[in-house]
Amino acid sequence: MADILTPALGESVTEATIAKWTKKVGDAVKKDELLVELETDKVSLEVVAPANGVLADIKAAEGDTVVPGTVLGVVSEGAAAATAPAAPKAAAAPKGEAKAAPAAAASAIDITVPVMGESVAEGSMGKWLKKSGEAVKKDELLVEIETDKVAVEVSAPADGVLTIAADEGATVTPGQKIGSVSGSGAGAAPAAAPAPAAAAPANTGSAQVSGARNDALSPAVQRVVAENNLDPKAIAATGPKGNITKGDAIAAIGQASAPAAAAPAAPRALAPREERVKMTRLRQTIARRLKESQNTAAQLTTFNEVDMTNIMALRAQYKDAFEKRHGVKLGFMSFFTKAVVAALHEIPAVNAEIDGTDIIYKNHYDIGVAVGTDKGLVVPVLRDADTLTLAGIEKGIAALGKAARDGALTMDQMQGGTFTITNGGTYGSLMSTPILNAPQSGILGMHNIVQRPMAVNGEVKIRPMMYLALSYDHRIVDGKEAVTFLVRVKELLEDPQRALLDL
Repeated sequence: MADILTPALGESVTEATIAKWTKKVGDAVKKDELLVELETDKVSLEVVAPANGVLADIKAAEGDTVVPGTVLGVVSEGAAAATAPAAPKAAAAPKGEAKAAPAAAASAIDITVPVMGESVAEGSMGKWLKKSGEAVKKDELLVEIETDKVAVEVSAPADGVLTIAADEGATVTPGQKIGSVSGSGAGAAPAAAPAPAAAAPANTGSAQVSGARNDALSPAVQRVVAENNLDPKAIAATGPKGNITKGDAIAAIGQASAPAAAAPAAPRALAPREERVKMTRLRQTIARRLKESQNTAAQLTTFNEVDMTNIMALRAQYKDAFEKRHGVKLGFMSFFTKAVVAALHEIPAVNAEIDGTDIIYKNHYDIGVAVGTDKGLVVPVLRDADTLTLAGIEKGIAALGKAARDGALTMDQMQGGTFTITNGGTYGSLMSTPILNAPQSGILGMHNIVQRPMAVNGEVKIRPMMYLALSYDHRIVDGKEAVTFLVRVKELLEDPQRALLDL
C-alpha cells in the first residue's frame, strides 16, 4: 500500500482545496500518473500516483481543505495484476469477439486537458484535426485548446484509433477527458484503409502529398491561411513529416500578396450586411480586465511632450555600429524603458499597487510592453529591466514581440509586471489616454513623432515632437507625483547624457 500525500505548497501557503480527482476508487493507475489537482490561493498543484496499482481509497473528497502531509488516498500496489485476469474469466463463455472487447477497452489511453497555467481555469476546444475512428500516431497534433491567454496544443499520447469525447467549441477544464486513443485500433485501421485506396487512382502523387499536409494543418496555421487567402499546396513546408508550420504560412503571405490584391472582386451585395462572431477567450478577457480596471481604479491622465531631436540624432549616429556589435537594431523603446526605470526609482508610488488597505511598493522593475497581435492586445513582461543594457532591452523586447505574434508566450512571460509602456505611435496615434493594466498604478503611452514648429531660445524651429501620456491610479499616486514622473521621463529623453551622469 502506498499513501498519496499532500505535497509542500510553497512559501506562506498553509492549505489547499481538493479541486478534482481524475480517477475513481478501483481504477488502475500507473506511477507518476496524475491523480488529483489541488488549488491554493496562489497556484494549482498536481499530485501523481506514488506507484503502479489500483486506487484503493480516497480519503479527501473534492472540495475538502487539506494541509501539507495529509493523506489524500491510498494506492494498492500490484493490485492491477490481480484484477486484470478477472475480466477475461467473466467473459469466457461468449468466446471470440466478446473476449476481445475488454482487452481493447483496457488498452485505451485517455486524452486529457493539460494544465494551462496559473489562474487559467478553463478553455475552449478548437477544431479536431482527426475524426473519431481515424488512426493517429504518438505525438501527432490532434487539437488546440484556446484559453484567455494562450493556445495549448494537445497531441496523441500513443499510436492507435481516436475516439472524441469533447466537441469543437466545448468548454473544458484541466484534467478533463476530451477523448481517448485505443492501442488495439489496428483492427479498425483496415476498415478505414480501403477508402483512400479506392480514391488513390484518381490522384497524382503531388496532389496526395498536398492533401496530407492540408489535413495536418494546425488551427494556428489554418487561421493564417484563411485570413490571407493562401493556397496550402503552394506553401513550402519545413515542419516535421512535411507539415506546414505557422512560420511557413507567414513567410508565404508576402509571396501571395500580388494574387491577393485581386481578391476583392466579389460583389459587395452578395456578402451579408452583418456577421455575428463569438468573441475569442482572449478578447473576452481583454474586455473584462479593461472594464474592471476602469471600475476599480481612480484613473487620471496627465500629458507632456518631448523633443526627440537628441535621441534621434544619437540613434542615427550609432545605429549601424550598435546593430553590428549587438546583433539587434537600436530603437526608441530601450531609451524609453531606461528613462521610465530611472523615474520609477525617484517616484516609487508609480511602481506600487494597492492590495486591500495596504500599498505594496515594488523594489523590482518588471516592465510590461503592450504588443498588438492578430488575436488582440497582450502585455508580455521584460524582467528586471533596471539591470539590462540598451542592447539587452532591445533583445528582450524583440524576443517577447516575436513570441506574442507567434502565439508562443508562456504564462510566466505575461504575469507580474510593475509598470507598462504602450506605443500607439507605431499605428499613427497622435495622442491617447491609456487604460491601466491592473493592478499596476501607472502606464506610459508613447505616440507618433510629428514635425512641429516650436519656440527654441526665442526662435521658431521645426522639431520632431512626441506627446506622452501617463495614466495613473489617483488612489495611490498624487497629481504632483504623476507630473514629476512624466517630467523626469521627458528630461531624460531630451538630454540622454543626464542618465550617464546620474543627473
